Amino acid sequence: MPHRRSALFLGVTLASVALTGCMGSASGPELPPASFVAMQEGPGEDYVIGPLDQLTVFVWRNPELGAKVQVRPDGRITTPLISDMPAVGKTPSMLAQDIRLQLSQYIEDPLVSVIVDGFSGTFSQQIRIVGATEKPASIPYRANMTVLDAMIAVGGLSEYAAGNSARLIRFDKASGQQKEYNLRLGDLLKKGESKANVMLSPGDVIIIPESMF
Repeated sequence: MPHRRSALFLGVTLASVALTGCMGSASGPELPPASFVAMQEGPGEDYVIGPLDQLTVFVWRNPELGAKVQVRPDGRITTPLISDMPAVGKTPSMLAQDIRLQLSQYIEDPLVSVIVDGFSGTFSQQIRIVGATEKPASIPYRANMTVLDAMIAVGGLSEYAAGNSARLIRFDKASGQQKEYNLRLGDLLKKGESKANVMLSPGDVIIIPESMF
């Protein structure tokens, strides 16, 4: 009988600990809060061309050498006189310079511009939201983007999401290491807690677990 009571007590204790873990938020580092409405917005990092981006290549005084193209899945584009030019991983100005060098073989001092008409960005720039959300997705990063913007894009939390146990994974360029931060998505989306809204960076991954209860 004492052994049965001890086992029963231990089982109840473990269940209570598990329930507390599921109901509470994870402990760990958090990012500073962001404003719901930015008082002053600044430019983000230089845009890097990704697969399936829509581009317009314009060559001044030589319109026949320009084109509207889509970056192929292999990361290359083809324009008049230029075949299989690598585009992925370059900024528009870098790609324009490469095209200019190629066209210099045919015309004198070409002036080339590259405009991004429709963008997806590289995987390293996209924001990925996975787990207990209405529609997990990978979305293009925009300058001054916040967690609230990302959650609106994926339709918010699912019914069984443990929002306050969500994690943000970010690659820190300074240290060259991956870092994790706590997110309080439940407080942000269900309670309107403005301090739970944080700024995102290109390449961030948001992981939302499901509650066990």
